[in-house]
Amino acid sequence: MTAASATAARRAFAPNWAGRAGLAALAAYAVYAAAQLDITWARLMVGFGEAGRFLARMVPPNFARWELLVEGLLESLQIAILASALGILLSLPLGLMAARNLSPWFVSAPTRAFIALCRSLHYVIVAILFVKAIGFGALAGVAALTIASMGFIAKLFAEAIEEISMKPVEAVRAAGAPGASVLLYAVLPQVALRFLGFCLYQLDSNLRNSTLVGIVGAGGIGGTLFAAFKRFDYDFVAAILIAIIAMIFLAELVSGRIRAALQ
Repeated sequence: MTAASATAARRAFAPNWAGRAGLAALAAYAVYAAAQLDITWARLMVGFGEAGRFLARMVPPNFARWELLVEGLLESLQIAILASALGILLSLPLGLMAARNLSPWFVSAPTRAFIALCRSLHYVIVAILFVKAIGFGALAGVAALTIASMGFIAKLFAEAIEEISMKPVEAVRAAGAPGASVLLYAVLPQVALRFLGFCLYQLDSNLRNSTLVGIVGAGGIGGTLFAAFKRFDYDFVAAILIAIIAMIFLAELVSGRIRAALQ
């Protein structure tokens, strides 16, 4: 091996001192943050003991009040479906307006700003705002999850449109077709499957989120769960959690079958 090749080999496996320094700084900050937040091993051990006693009080689950359980689950399912449907319908024009390859900048820029605004706050915070504005109940949950759906689906839909091939669009425009025909025959066929995938994912997400917004008074099984926690009714809490997990698993199976059928 010549001197030049040996030097090249040494350079190829040279240590990344910048990366090591970054990892060391991250580790040092993690230790500092843990000390500032009073995260200690002693507190963790106490927490594990309390968690064991808490879980012991949840066994066996109590399904005696199954009517209340089913009512809450059905309300959460209705909230998720309504919010997903409204969010999808509103996301279609928003995504088209936000796509920079189809809309001028003075249309796409404000639309993107609005979509970013929909994503800027957590859906639980939005649910609290709607509860304060329109009162307790499922309407606040539907409104909050509709806003969250718009922020998610419209952004992904716009990005999918920006990745399409413009050749079919130019061909349809050259044939003298109006704007609606361009969207129907040149744009939507290229993004239809991806858009359906986004919609199914958002429905799954809203089904999970609908169980959480009820904790702040926006309807659904979350309100029943929060009330059971306040009453220290932990065996009923276990039953509610098992029912929520079963509902989510069932939704995953159904959405998986739908995705497989669409491919």
